[in-house]
Amino acid sequence: MLVTLVACYFAVTICIGFYAARRVKNSADYLVAGRSLPLYMNTATVFATWFGAELILAVSSTFLKEGLQGVVGDPFGAAFCLIFVALFLAAPYYRLKLMTVGDFYKKRYNRTVELASAAAISISYLGWSSANLVALGIVIHTVSGNTITLEQGIVLGAVIVGIYTLFGGMWSVAFTDLFQTVIIVAGLIYIAWMLAGMAGGVDKVVATAQASDRLKFFPGASLHDWLGFIAAFVTMALGSVAQQDVFQRVTSARTEKIARQGTLLGGSLYLLMAFIPMFIAVSALLIDPAMVKQMLSNENDFQQVLPTLILQRTPLFAQVLFFGALLSAILSTASGTLLAPTAVITENVIQPLWGHKLSDRKMLVLLRLILIGFTCCVTLFALQSESSMYQMVQDAYKVTLVAAFTPLVFGMFWRRATPQGALLSMACGVVAWQYAEHFMADALVPAQLVGLGSAIVGMIVGSLAPTLMGGQGHPEIVDQARQPEVADNPPA
Repeated sequence: MLVTLVACYFAVTICIGFYAARRVKNSADYLVAGRSLPLYMNTATVFATWFGAELILAVSSTFLKEGLQGVVGDPFGAAFCLIFVALFLAAPYYRLKLMTVGDFYKKRYNRTVELASAAAISISYLGWSSANLVALGIVIHTVSGNTITLEQGIVLGAVIVGIYTLFGGMWSVAFTDLFQTVIIVAGLIYIAWMLAGMAGGVDKVVATAQASDRLKFFPGASLHDWLGFIAAFVTMALGSVAQQDVFQRVTSARTEKIARQGTLLGGSLYLLMAFIPMFIAVSALLIDPAMVKQMLSNENDFQQVLPTLILQRTPLFAQVLFFGALLSAILSTASGTLLAPTAVITENVIQPLWGHKLSDRKMLVLLRLILIGFTCCVTLFALQSESSMYQMVQDAYKVTLVAAFTPLVFGMFWRRATPQGALLSMACGVVAWQYAEHFMADALVPAQLVGLGSAIVGMIVGSLAPTLMGGQGHPEIVDQARQPEVADNPPA
């Protein structure tokens, strides 16, 4: 029965995606939903894209093992990123009227910086997209009673997500995200309420978490612990800023005001809802401590604590709600993480090779072909990866943290930033990060912080040094980004 209902859910999601695809008339519709999303849809797509499987399955289990200190990157760093973008970047992004975040690097610096940033951003999505396909595989494998293998589940999940994203682009993502947000919120709240009752009440669940020091947020006095804590936070908080999915949701809004408000509301809702899977996980520990402790000790099983408890201890209705919420979280994130790199690869890498602007019809064909290709690559990556979902997501953001964050923020707010500085920043950041990762693994300072610091130094030195390549770039973009629109009305 559960398998049938899950299959129906997939069918409904695909139908919604196809319905939304009717609105796609050109590449702007496909990439940024024609810049016409109202506040409620913009908020939903920000929240649903980020509220993924790693939060429900991996973050909740990591919280059981390490407490709040172990999940500082997600949800705290992730929510910080969205709020930071809402306060400081949403308005400039919207005013520049760009199609991708890669377009900023091109207009602010030059074509070389655009290519380098596009490569870094696209590569970073391999880990995040793969994590969601692995999650889909786990769900399909679990609800099928192990009839479908994990590998088959990953492939089947990739096909389902790829189909509705392929035709509708951002419009399909927006409509399905709205539907999935309702399912996520309603499903998780009901499950938390039901399991709290089984565990002895909300007070007992909170007291258990507090007594075991799981609610302790800051590390002790050790400098090593503090640097690790900061590195985990910064990886998500700053490494996510330069991602295309964030940019896409900002620029899909109907107005500049909605772009700011939608991102802020989506980030706030994300942080609020993130505590529910952690609450559910502690409830699971009280309900079936033997099963939970056994799974937490096994690196291959620790992400399946909640699905196992739900299947073994709850009635069918609760199972439907939990897996509905879980599938909603996975599908909404997976579709966004497939579309975002597709936009960057197509707009900033492939399309310029033609030497002229492609027609909208040809651009749509190219976008869909790239989406198919990237989906295949992500599927292969997911089938071969042995990392946990939480680790895959964390690793993905290290790339953009050391390579793309500094040129973006300095380029947006510092007029003296130059193409030479941006390229030196990327080179120093990546080389220092990789060197520290491979040859200084036991060093006091985590590798990604070494890379970030080197990227900042490279940007400042490269921009202030005598210009040997790339010229001065286009600092006027900074002024354009600071100029508010005359009227905050929808674009024609």
